[in-house]
Amino acid sequence: MEFETERLTIRRIGIEDAGFVLAMLNDPGFRANIGDRGVRTIAEAADYVRTRILASYAEHGFGGLKLVRRSDGAAIGTAGFYRRPGLEAPDLGFALFARETRQGYGFEAASGLLASRPDLRPLLAIAAPHNRASAALLAKLGFVEQGLMRLPAGGGLSRLFRLA
Repeated sequence: MEFETERLTIRRIGIEDAGFVLAMLNDPGFRANIGDRGVRTIAEAADYVRTRILASYAEHGFGGLKLVRRSDGAAIGTAGFYRRPGLEAPDLGFALFARETRQGYGFEAASGLLASRPDLRPLLAIAAPHNRASAALLAKLGFVEQGLMRLPAGGGLSRLFRLA
């Protein structure tokens, strides 16, 4: 899957993106709002791409996508659809490097994703309880908060949203 929005090229993440994935997973915003995945080397990042991202495409037909700013080719974050244990439907997820937030990229990417896969309904999303920016973005996209939940894979509480 690859498509463009006004300012972004959105494409599948591959093994060649291990350096980008390593940087994304260790970005302060990612670790604070999504969690520490324990990936610290290029080899671990390549393994993460193989076992998490590419495996999701093979099993579900969707997964993580790389967001690239069209104006300068800079990779600015990820977005995609995910299948998480404990959720009964696919989940819309997104993460931007901390320096790229509050510029409308998250809304632009998520809107493009929603338009690209209308077949993925119902659709859920989760956000850390303290992550007001993601909650506001999900509301702007038409998601309605359903309450708090805890995913069985560990971690803390998450706010659960459902696309209205």
